[in-house]
Amino acid sequence: MGNLRTKDLSKIGYHNDQLRSLVIGIASKNFKHHSKQQLLDLLVNINNNPEAYLEDELTCRIAEKIIGKPEEQAFKIYDLRTEPVFCKTYGGKGIEASAKKQMELANLLPVSVQGALMPDAHSGFGLPIGGVLATDNAVIPYAVGMDIGCRMALSIIDESDAFIKRFDYQIKQALKAYTHFGMEGGLDVRQEHEILDSPVFNEVSFLKPLRGKAVRQLGTSGNGNHFVEFGEIELLPGNQLGLPAKKYVALLSHSGSRGLGSAIARHYTQIAMNTCKLPRHAQQLAWLDMNSEAGQEYWLTMTLAGDYAKACHDRIHANLLKALGLEALHIVENHHNFAWKETLANGKQVIVHRKGATPAHKGELGIIPGSMTTPAYLVSGKGANHALHSASHGAGRAMSRQKAKDSMTVSAMKKLLSSAGVTLIGGTVEENPLSYKDIETVIAAQQELVDIQGKFFPRIVRMNKE
Repeated sequence: MGNLRTKDLSKIGYHNDQLRSLVIGIASKNFKHHSKQQLLDLLVNINNNPEAYLEDELTCRIAEKIIGKPEEQAFKIYDLRTEPVFCKTYGGKGIEASAKKQMELANLLPVSVQGALMPDAHSGFGLPIGGVLATDNAVIPYAVGMDIGCRMALSIIDESDAFIKRFDYQIKQALKAYTHFGMEGGLDVRQEHEILDSPVFNEVSFLKPLRGKAVRQLGTSGNGNHFVEFGEIELLPGNQLGLPAKKYVALLSHSGSRGLGSAIARHYTQIAMNTCKLPRHAQQLAWLDMNSEAGQEYWLTMTLAGDYAKACHDRIHANLLKALGLEALHIVENHHNFAWKETLANGKQVIVHRKGATPAHKGELGIIPGSMTTPAYLVSGKGANHALHSASHGAGRAMSRQKAKDSMTVSAMKKLLSSAGVTLIGGTVEENPLSYKDIETVIAAQQELVDIQGKFFPRIVRMNKE
């Protein structure tokens, strides 16, 4: 099937945004073996005589939309289950009660199939951060989160760890010149990437005004715990990368889909809450049916946001490596705050939401960071079914940002950084190392989920300064 565009549909009389979005979603999924012309001919016939296509399960939804079949109800009301679905918790002793309670509520949704709670878990909106939830043909915007596709990217560089001491000044200058943090602004030089040419920006009408901001923010990072840092990584013997076991220079970044992802999250969360009515305390977990127009459209835009987050990391790494005359031997990436179509061990197809959790299918590489003074772990998944093939996405917060602010002074944080041999550019006491759980305890709690391939130690860290 050739790429079907909204302008193709407009030419044959499909002028409604929602109808065009529905057609593109159904066509990409069910008419892959049709040529573009065959598909357009079929759509003309449906538009001319929709009643004739009401009986066919592939075309009935398009026909119903054209006819304007009245909805029985603008929204549906759902009750929760009486018993939660199966959910395995890892490292439960270190997880606050409120996060466990949030996960239990998610496991009571009528669309829930299985849950898992990672050892870095703490309270969030909707699903707890560190929560993994498999659902039946439903996607929950708040179980994906606001920063859609938030991502870790690690470039392993063909230099010894002595490089950082020798070129300390140049690394700091490069980080200042080629990274940008915060809600507004961008890099001085306009960034180019094929993601900006994605047809989805035009196919989904509410995205059109967001493209300009996406152009400006490409290659930048947000607030909070997002970072770009140089350090040294020690790869273990027999590592999955096939690289010699020794110390290398590495560049590690953590950030997401910026304003684009949060706008998508807000837009579809509102639609979900308006159409899927749950008891008040569970309303944040409202979902979109994957067969609905809104469900198809959210999936399309969520995927775009994930690709955009990757594009930001692509630019960050390319800019910094070029500025310092370095080359990557290997790049490892993984993202969280996303939903995937997966198949459980029993053969059931589900939507797996990982909010602040790392995919860890068998042999899949991932990065689990600690804090700015503690190691990040390069890991390989073991594909544990009870964990829904997941692992933690970091150490997890031990205290809120406000509590971290109240319990640490700038001078005390500087001493901590100095004793760990870490230089910080920017950063706030809200992200001080003591505001995070102990990474060693968190890693120990997931031995059945991942194998360790290497250990990264931060040396020069760049973060946002409030």
